[in-house]
Amino acid sequence: MAEYFKEDGKVVPVTVISMLPATVKRIFSKDKDGYDSVQISWGETKNKKNTKEKLKEFRLKSGENVAFKAGDVIDAASFAPGDKVTVSSISKGKGFQGVVKRHGFHGGPRTHGQKHSEREPGSIGGGLRTHVPKGMRMAGRMGSDRITQKNLEVVLIDKENNLMLVKGAIAGSRGTLVEIISR
Repeated sequence: MAEYFKEDGKVVPVTVISMLPATVKRIFSKDKDGYDSVQISWGETKNKKNTKEKLKEFRLKSGENVAFKAGDVIDAASFAPGDKVTVSSISKGKGFQGVVKRHGFHGGPRTHGQKHSEREPGSIGGGLRTHVPKGMRMAGRMGSDRITQKNLEVVLIDKENNLMLVKGAIAGSRGTLVEIISR
């Protein structure tokens, strides 16, 4: 997160995104492959034996035209200030959390004979049933969810350094892989 001062003097909270150049590897068509999508590659993954490029495939709606062809490069220059984008990323993982932090439960009272039940969930089963109902909110792992934020505005594009400034906060920690789709 950072602050960006516009020409009129207003301060805008922005997230700085470093964009690796991505290359369009292949375009799948409904006639040939049975579905419409675009496959892009970026960076490299290093295994013990070999080095492979990272691939990601984006499904298209039926009949949607593709603005790219195989071999095109997608980088910061592909976007312009004022564009509306959809950003998806994985949020920060917070580990195993109790019901107070995870779901906002208030816990039990501190008085009236309650000794150590301040942060407990309370009753989880009911009367004659001897099982816990589906969807019961309990303690468990929190975070590490895929978060999609729509209609975020591109504030600034730095073509030389391949940087993009997007208005607002984006889920995830530093270095998280972010998926940006122009709308």
